[in-house]
Amino acid sequence: MNLYPLKNLSVRPFWVVLVFCAVIFSNGFSQTKPLPNKQTLENKKKKLSEEINEINSLLNETKVGKKTSLNQLVAINKKISIREELIGTIVAEIHQLNRGIKQNEKEINKLKENLTKLKAEYARMIYFAQRNRDSYSRLVFIFASGDFNQAYMRLKYFQQYSQFRKQQAQEIMDAQALLIVKINELKEKRHEKNVLLGNEEEEKGNLSKEKQDQEVVLTELQQKEKELKEELEKKKRDAANLQLAIKKLIADEIKRKAEEAAKAEAAIAATKKTTEKKSTKPTKTKDVKEVKKDVTIPELNEEAVELSNDFANNRGKLPWPVTKGYICEPYGEHEHPAIKGFMMFNNGVEICSSMGSQARAVFEGEVTAISISPTGGKLVIIRHGEYLSVYSNISDVTVKTGEKVSLKQSIGTVLHNEDEGKSSLNLQIWKGQKTMDPSDWLQRGK
Repeated sequence: MNLYPLKNLSVRPFWVVLVFCAVIFSNGFSQTKPLPNKQTLENKKKKLSEEINEINSLLNETKVGKKTSLNQLVAINKKISIREELIGTIVAEIHQLNRGIKQNEKEINKLKENLTKLKAEYARMIYFAQRNRDSYSRLVFIFASGDFNQAYMRLKYFQQYSQFRKQQAQEIMDAQALLIVKINELKEKRHEKNVLLGNEEEEKGNLSKEKQDQEVVLTELQQKEKELKEELEKKKRDAANLQLAIKKLIADEIKRKAEEAAKAEAAIAATKKTTEKKSTKPTKTKDVKEVKKDVTIPELNEEAVELSNDFANNRGKLPWPVTKGYICEPYGEHEHPAIKGFMMFNNGVEICSSMGSQARAVFEGEVTAISISPTGGKLVIIRHGEYLSVYSNISDVTVKTGEKVSLKQSIGTVLHNEDEGKSSLNLQIWKGQKTMDPSDWLQRGK
């Protein structure tokens, strides 16, 4: 259907120039990042709302305790961060709708202009037809022709003129129908915008309330700063002991793997030597110097190499070690949320979850160590080729050393701290003897 069926050829150069400019513009900006579409923004908004609901659920568990805990502050801080992202997503949706509304308004104005021109043309045609509606006058006009060819051309003119009138009438109806569609689209977009503006105001109100809660909890915690510092110093010592324990377990496991590889290689060499002695024809062999291998780096077999590659290729796609939770302490050095200037350090991430949550493997692999954790509960180490995932603060471990585990397989229960009113799991990712930020490996969501 022709949206703008103008018959005036003088407008064509304008459209040619417009199309040419559009092509140049699209080519010039083809490398820029495309704006998120409506569905992407709606999906993101839904996911953020689900994360807020999860934190609210966990926060209700924390509030069961009588005293204000640090975990409450962390949960509120996290919720505020997600709420601000949610508001930003709503604002992006509003901006997108504004662009759509502006485009609709332009199309409606253009359709109205076109419809006015079509109606004016049609009115002139009707006026002309009224003046020449007498069939006798038409016949006289035709028979007054100088020859047969001219008479034929005049007859064809009347036929084409009649057909053109019908076409113009149809184009007017089409333009009117399209105009109604565009007006309805515009009304719908304006309604969506009003709903989103209401959502934005509601979320801003929630954010304001959460910031007030944050101030209340922060003030209460700061009033017992001395007590908090003593607890935190103990936690730092426990965390340092945990790292030493994990490093020792990993070092022992690497050494064991290296020794196993050396024994296997020695066995192969012995078999080869025996075979050479049994040979009837002696052969001269060159002296081979023994090369000492670095026992800190065990050689990987083909299966382990493939597993390592699979693990590395899933960076940013690994499932969470719990089905419900959020990161309540980040990787690396960071300032304490309540005590300004007090620095903390974590070789992994602490994930707060609901009471009774199951800890699960983030990837398939082999359980290489299970030990008592200095911070409480037990720790489990799973090898994925040259990568290791370490889970601490676990009770009721359900796997054994040497056992092959599958993706998302339960390995135990997340330990619950009655004093703090929280259940949390510490997850670490190692490559050899080097730690990596687990949040870079986990997918957004669960």
